[in-house]
Amino acid sequence: MSPTNQKAAVVREVGDAHALKVEHDFPTPQIKPGQVIVKNQYAGINFIDTYHRKGLYPRDLPFVGGQEGGGIVAAVSDEAAAEGIKVGDPVAYSVFGTYAQYTAVPASKLLPVPEGVGLDVATSCVVQGLTAHYLTTSAHADLIKPGEWCLIHGVGGGTCQWAAQMAKLRGFKVIGTCSKGKADIAKTLGCDELIVLNEVEGASYEDYESVDIVARVMEVTEGKGCKAVIDGIGKSTVDISINSLAHRGIFVSFGNASGAVPAFPVLRLIGKSAYVTRPKLLDYTVDRAELVWRANEVFGWLKEGKLNVSVDRCFPLDEAAEGHLYLEAGKSKGKVLYQID
Repeated sequence: MSPTNQKAAVVREVGDAHALKVEHDFPTPQIKPGQVIVKNQYAGINFIDTYHRKGLYPRDLPFVGGQEGGGIVAAVSDEAAAEGIKVGDPVAYSVFGTYAQYTAVPASKLLPVPEGVGLDVATSCVVQGLTAHYLTTSAHADLIKPGEWCLIHGVGGGTCQWAAQMAKLRGFKVIGTCSKGKADIAKTLGCDELIVLNEVEGASYEDYESVDIVARVMEVTEGKGCKAVIDGIGKSTVDISINSLAHRGIFVSFGNASGAVPAFPVLRLIGKSAYVTRPKLLDYTVDRAELVWRANEVFGWLKEGKLNVSVDRCFPLDEAAEGHLYLEAGKSKGKVLYQID
């Protein structure tokens, strides 16, 4: 059984990265019906965690950070045992409170990690991998077909490294944007065209004014534009994304790395009868069947060597603030994790 208290990175007041405080006597969660307790080995660090920490996406205080974990099942409820879950099973999952030694997880949220996939890679898959999966599979509402063009911003790091590869697996032609410092990674992803941008010092995004991206997109697509634009950058790219669309194309806005997308009049979409969506992962993993379908496809690609996942850096949980600072400074060339002892 797990001890009464545990180490956890806790937010008691929202703020900068140093609002994330490591505590050594935080209460260990108690198992409830239908749950398991996971002894975490890794926790993923994602931009959404920084939005929670800053209060951009409010949560009740205090809270344990994180929403992506991987580890070994330490205790099972009767209901979880009836589903065949056993102590010692390697699992990955997404629920709040993963920046800790132990997390209580509903059995319905567990993803069994297949042999041959490391727990660090499996943990990396849960938010970024599944997000990239729904972005390239479902969020575009089938408005893009195989053989048509897709623009994906920020393919040098994080979620969009996955998305670029998955878009190619779906048969789309891909234009990626990335910074000069991440071009080496981006060149390995199989994009049909890569637009390399200057860097913004100390920021998690590129200088999107350093190249006329829309002109380049139109040149590459022979004036047609892209049927889908996948954009996790936000404020800096909204105009580029809308102006890069093809007729009846869709602007998929899923993140705010450069700040939230400002309000814009719906009339802006009339020129191309364009679509816009602002999706989130929970709405694309609405039940266990959908969650497992997406995870199995991603894990299958990993095992077959069709996806190249880059774990960029592991921070010990004791360096919780440093992990957030690293991500927000745009230094990562892949997944950033906490290693939990």
